[in-house]
Amino acid sequence: MANPSKRSLLQAVADHGPLSRSELAVLAGLSKAAITGLSRELIQDGALEESETAPSRQGRPSILLRLNPTHGYFIGASIVEEPVTLVLADLQGAVLGQRTAPWSNDPQAIAVAIREAIPHLLGEAGVSAERLRGIGVALSGLVNHGQDRCLHSTNLGWIDLPVAAVVEQATGVPTFLENDANAVATGERLYGLARDYRTFTTVTFGDSIGCAHYVDGALYRGHGGGAGEIAHCTIEPGGLPCRCGKRGCLDTVAPRQAILAQARARGLDASTMAEIEALAAQGHADAIAILHRAGAALGLAIAHVIQVNDPEFVLIVDVEGAMGPLFRTVTRQAIEANVLPRLAASTTIRFHEATRDLWARGAASIAAQKFLTRAEEG
Repeated sequence: MANPSKRSLLQAVADHGPLSRSELAVLAGLSKAAITGLSRELIQDGALEESETAPSRQGRPSILLRLNPTHGYFIGASIVEEPVTLVLADLQGAVLGQRTAPWSNDPQAIAVAIREAIPHLLGEAGVSAERLRGIGVALSGLVNHGQDRCLHSTNLGWIDLPVAAVVEQATGVPTFLENDANAVATGERLYGLARDYRTFTTVTFGDSIGCAHYVDGALYRGHGGGAGEIAHCTIEPGGLPCRCGKRGCLDTVAPRQAILAQARARGLDASTMAEIEALAAQGHADAIAILHRAGAALGLAIAHVIQVNDPEFVLIVDVEGAMGPLFRTVTRQAIEANVLPRLAASTTIRFHEATRDLWARGAASIAAQKFLTRAEEG
């Protein structure tokens, strides 16, 4: 894979595939003859395979090339929320198996849990151990650019820990770390709803709020790995204390845990977001006020992101369908009210429901992306 032309082909298929050889020639800036030879070698290497056909302007159908899903398999582990969730995914992002393990903030215990899950995940999917190409670990916190150290995680109590090395030593498999929101964004870029966009933002809504950015086709991590930390933007100066040590952060107002805490404080007979939405639909003033406050705060934070980054696409990922219709409506209205009309008109905003394994799936995509990069680098 050291050939630069092979690298560009593999990346083009990963980013935009399945593609015809003619489309690859345009994207890679190579002749059709060169593409024919290089694609043949990549098929022989096992990295690409021929898939379905597509209509061609010449009248004959074009055979499409895509990543060969069996060329590599990846473990994704999420230590974002309890319990630890682990998945096995192929090179095209299809999840072939899932397991859980007790949550822990001990890196060695996490490494052991991953090691013990590997034979079960591989065995149940009928995948040989030599086909396991990498492990990705998603966590809430800051990760260094080398994706091997957790610089700081309030949730886990970690500061400058070489977590990837601990997992790799226990498993013998190349391991990479990533912030939870960055992992989700990478998964959406490789396999999901953001495949057609080069500059986009993902916002995850669950017990906490995460945010990540792709700019011109590349994940934007910021100088210290902290790009996208909108959960700790001050949204209510002098407001409630946040676990980060500040006051009035978005995380104290808008995520599911904060909303449920507000409901308890007001004595609402509701223990889920759906129950708060139901009370609001019945005209309950406190329920309406809580959802308006939270949705307006989230929408304002997203509006600021749009003003700063000018993304093509904003994907708001609703973990386990926590957002009800009123909350979504208020959030969207707050975005539109606080963004310049030109930017509002040119930015696609979409809500998308996802299950709790989204972080583990994103972690697997981090390992897949690193595998493709290493293949490109030879």
